Amino acid sequence: MPIRYTLRQLEYFIAVGEAGSIAAASEKVNVSSPSISAAISQLEKEFGIPLFVRQHAQGLALTQAGRTMLEQAQTVLREAERLMNVAGDISGEVRGPLAVGCLLTFAQMVLPSIRRSFEDIFPDVSMRQFEIDQADIFSKIRRAEIDVALTYDLDIPADLRFVTLAELPPYALLPEGHPLTVHETLSVTDLRDQPMVLLDLPFSAEYFLSVFNEQGLRPNIVERTRDMSVMRGLVANGFGYSIANIRPSHNVSPDGKPLVCVPLDGAVRPMRIGLLMAPEAESSSTIRAFVEHCADLATRQALPGVHAAPVSQS
Repeated sequence: MPIRYTLRQLEYFIAVGEAGSIAAASEKVNVSSPSISAAISQLEKEFGIPLFVRQHAQGLALTQAGRTMLEQAQTVLREAERLMNVAGDISGEVRGPLAVGCLLTFAQMVLPSIRRSFEDIFPDVSMRQFEIDQADIFSKIRRAEIDVALTYDLDIPADLRFVTLAELPPYALLPEGHPLTVHETLSVTDLRDQPMVLLDLPFSAEYFLSVFNEQGLRPNIVERTRDMSVMRGLVANGFGYSIANIRPSHNVSPDGKPLVCVPLDGAVRPMRIGLLMAPEAESSSTIRAFVEHCADLATRQALPGVHAAPVSQS
């Protein structure tokens, strides 16, 4: 029986199923709404089943059959991507899709620049990016929803491979004019009683708190946020200090107020930034090229936001 539907139509179907409306799917895949609507109608005609229930106020809802077909369509597209990867590996060419995750903490500073430089070198690679937290990175790699992720070495599971790019010692972030900014370095004891703005992301928060816990101290947390830009804004406006590892290129908060970075001294464990992937991932020439590209940037100290010497891969 000849196949009368295309991978592109399946892509549109998945986009609508995930977004819940044709308009939202249109923005996601950058294709006109009529084209997506036509693709859905063609799939329903070909499969002989309704995939969506049309709800004028709420958009589109998947039927029970549509939910089953959505899962299968996602599997088909993943396998199609793997087929492209196999072809590239056989030919030795760097091409095809590449799904890259990045930890929310530093995605805005690091990922766009790395993506731009990589795609300039390898124009036949079609990269998709995902800004997610550490727990989602683990699950998406295991489900093969992303190929590789830029992240920290925070509670890395034994079944995944981490390639270290650079070490990032922690620093205290303070508003300009704060009494502690006169010091070249600060100890955890200096910060203990100061109000703290905690960057409260899964795994990251545990690391920042461990800076104090390892010395038997507890920080004075007065604010929590999951957004690094919000954290920098709170600090700049005098709500407290914070601790971070990644550094933007400018010491200014989102609302234009100056910030001061002061390194922490003593036995404080640095975070390592690197690439996380499945153990067999580098058998793909495209993934291998991305790992080598990031390692080269680290060696040349050209990773955005990374003001530290690179370390050997592990």
